Amino acid sequence: MLGLLNTTLRPVLRRTQLLSALTDAQISWARMVPVRACSATSATFRLLHDCLELNCGGTLLHLNYVWLRDHCRSASSFNSSTNQRNHDTGSIALDIRPDRTTVENGDLVLTWPGGHVSKYSLSWLAENSYERNKRGIIQPRVLWNSDIYENANIPSAKWSKFMSCDDELRRFLQNYLLYGIAFVDDVPTTVEATEAVTQRVSLIRETTYGRMWCFTSDFSRGDTAYSQLALDRHTDTSYFQEPCGIQVFHCLKHEGTGGRTLLVDGFYAAEKLRQRSPENFELLSRVPISHEYIENTDSHRNHMTGIGPVLSVYPWNNELYLMRYNNYDRSVINTISHDTVQRWYGAHRELTTELRRPENELWVKLNPGKVIFIDNWRVLHGRESFTGLRQLCGCYLTRDDVLSTARCFSLQA
Repeated sequence: MLGLLNTTLRPVLRRTQLLSALTDAQISWARMVPVRACSATSATFRLLHDCLELNCGGTLLHLNYVWLRDHCRSASSFNSSTNQRNHDTGSIALDIRPDRTTVENGDLVLTWPGGHVSKYSLSWLAENSYERNKRGIIQPRVLWNSDIYENANIPSAKWSKFMSCDDELRRFLQNYLLYGIAFVDDVPTTVEATEAVTQRVSLIRETTYGRMWCFTSDFSRGDTAYSQLALDRHTDTSYFQEPCGIQVFHCLKHEGTGGRTLLVDGFYAAEKLRQRSPENFELLSRVPISHEYIENTDSHRNHMTGIGPVLSVYPWNNELYLMRYNNYDRSVINTISHDTVQRWYGAHRELTTELRRPENELWVKLNPGKVIFIDNWRVLHGRESFTGLRQLCGCYLTRDDVLSTARCFSLQA
C-alpha cells in the first residue's frame, strides 16, 4: 500500500508532513487497498459462464462479457480524440462471449463472434475493476479537528502570485481538496477583486441570491445570515436538490467587535460516528429528509425544497462525499416511518454532539483581504455574533468545475 501512496500521492505527502502521525479516522485514504500490478507473466484467466476471471498477481478480477465488449477501446468502438464511445451498447448481445482469449505482451486480447478484436492492457483492467474501486477512494482527504489543522501549518495563497502562477493555484487546490478549506490573502477589498479570485478557481454558480452577493446585517433577505446574530454550524443550500459545492466569503469591512467564523470538518465528525455507532451512521446515510427555504418579502419570493439524507455515501465503497446539516432549514420530518423516527433522532443527536465538541471547532477571523473557500459538501460554517458595520461579499462556485480544474493539474479529485 505504501508503494502506491508514494507513487500517486508523493506531492501531497511532501507537503503534509504530519500524515504519518494521523489515525485512520483522520486520513481518509488510509483504507485504500491496491490491486497488484498485472503482467503478462503473472496473469492467468478462466472463461466462466457469465464472466472472464482474470488473476492479476494474486487478485481475482471478474470481468463481465458485456462489460468487456462495451469497454472496447478499438478505433471503431471508441473515439480516442473525444474520449467518447462509438459503439452502440444497445446492440451488444446480452449472452455474448468471446470466441478466442489470449494474453499477449501485457494485453488481454479477445476475439468476438463476427471477428471483432478487442485489446485491453492488464493495468487498465486492474485500475478500472470493481475489485479495486470497492476498496479504493475517489478523493483523498485529511480529516481534522482544530489541533490537527493548526499543527499542519497550511499556508495561504497570496493574491499577486495566485492570479498569475499556475503552481500557486495547484498548491491551493491541493490544500482545498485535502482539508476542505483554503485561503487567499492580500485580496483587494472590492467585490470585483473577489469575483476575479473566485473565477481563477471555477465558474460562479448563480442562485436566488444573485451571482456575486454583498450584504450587511440589514435583514434585506429572509435569512438569519442577514443579521448580527450568532449562527450555529451548518452547510448552505441544503434546500437545493444539489447543494452548492463551494462557498466563498470575503469580509470587506468590519467596524466593530466579534464576528469570527466557525469551521467544523463534518467528515471528521461523521467518521467518528461511523467508528463508534456504525448503525447510526448507516441510518443517517439511508433515510432522506427535507430541507426548505421559504422567503416572502417585498422584493423576493421563493419556496425551495431539497430532499436527501444527512450523509451521502458512494454505494460501492461507502465513501462519504456529501453532508447536509442545517438545523435552521430542515423541514417537517415526514419521510421517516414511526418505527424509525426515534432512532433517527438518536443518530442525529450523536452526530450533533460530535460536531459541537469544542476540540472540533476552528475559529478564524476573516479580516479584510482574506478570502476563504469552503467545501460546502464537507465543512460546516457558522459565526459568532458581532457589533457594528460588517460588510461581506462572496458567491457560490460550481463543484464540478473546481474538481475539473484540479484534475487538469493531475490532482486526484
